[in-house]
Amino acid sequence: MESSAFLGEDLLAYLVLALGAAMAVGSVLAVVRPPSEAKQGDLARAPMARSLVMAALGTLAALWAIASLIAN
Repeated sequence: MESSAFLGEDLLAYLVLALGAAMAVGSVLAVVRPPSEAKQGDLARAPMARSLVMAALGTLAALWAIASLIAN
């Protein structure tokens, strides 16, 4: 009897792909489409440098996960 993990042996790669892509898309959208009205205590816009760094890290993680899935 074989024991199989949920989503197979590639679970970590799928999780990194999902989280990396979500980080990249969310960071880009925070810069491109800021909220129309800032709530009390919130910033009017997302910090540009931090958002771009987070988008780059998310893209890198997603690409790394895709490469890992293709390599297997």
